[in-house]
Amino acid sequence: MDSPQTPAFTKSPLFLIAPFFFLGTSMVAMKAVIPNTSPLFLAGFRLVPAGIIILGLTLVLKLPQPKTLKAWLWILMFAIVDGLMFQGFLTEGLVNTGAGLGAVLIDAQPLVVAILSRLLFGEFIGIWGWLGLAIGVLGISLCGLPEQWIVRILHTDLTIFQGASSISWFSLIHSGEFLMLLAALSMSFGTIIIRYVRQHADAIVATGWHMVLGGVPLFILSIFFETQQVSNLDSSSWVGLGYATLFGTALTYGIFFYLASVGNLTSVSALIFLTPIFAMLFSYIFLGEMLTTFQWIGVVLTLVSVVMVIQREAIAKNLIPSLIDKLKPAAIPVLENTSEPPSN
Repeated sequence: MDSPQTPAFTKSPLFLIAPFFFLGTSMVAMKAVIPNTSPLFLAGFRLVPAGIIILGLTLVLKLPQPKTLKAWLWILMFAIVDGLMFQGFLTEGLVNTGAGLGAVLIDAQPLVVAILSRLLFGEFIGIWGWLGLAIGVLGISLCGLPEQWIVRILHTDLTIFQGASSISWFSLIHSGEFLMLLAALSMSFGTIIIRYVRQHADAIVATGWHMVLGGVPLFILSIFFETQQVSNLDSSSWVGLGYATLFGTALTYGIFFYLASVGNLTSVSALIFLTPIFAMLFSYIFLGEMLTTFQWIGVVLTLVSVVMVIQREAIAKNLIPSLIDKLKPAAIPVLENTSEPPSN
């Protein structure tokens, strides 16, 4: 089991931000590689080698391996939800979604985690946390919903928007954006499950095993349902795969689920809102991806929400009381001292 004491370096801003930088930039790498391979193969390639790397590290560090049936069952559930489902939905959705927008849609994950953490673990959210989550939902909606839907909501005269009716629920379900939201939902439950996994196994060891156990089925599905997984891969594509595997998966997963196992789930998960900043910046530089006006508004609202969620306790304890003190009438101290005669 993990030591109850958290090392000091885990509180470093660079350590906290690192997994989300790697996740955002690996989204760009995967988007560049995916035209030359297949999504399920890409998902499996991200997981299995990364899991082997992490398990090798645990052997070097002499971390305890799972020993009980209950530990393995929790790890297996973790592998199905956060390995097989999350990576499968992510790579399939990335086929029809930009890297930057896809990273924003993955940001739905902290919203679900916050609600589940409140229900299951009683974590504090507060009015400012709930307000931040609501703003995050609005931001993600602006990023992920079809623009025709948003326009129809904002205007009462629906007849002037020709072609808006062509957007159906059926097309939304099969869209890349919807698959990205399913990926976010899968990762949300995975973030909750790691708390239960940690009660029976070391968090880092469990992370490595869940990658291997979740990645092998993806390779099997790829063999049966996909073709030309590696025939079109060139040297730059293999470099992109290596980056997505080593940095975007091994390091990202190891750090993120370690933090999730020892820290406040709502705050740790909310840090993932930093991912689209890196994803959009590098997707613009390397892939030339552009966002619509609604999507940029959604991005800004999403980033505002993460600040409110992470700083919700500080806002409640410091900002609001200070504002109340400043708003108190200046005449109150004078009225309290009425025994002294007025000055000429």
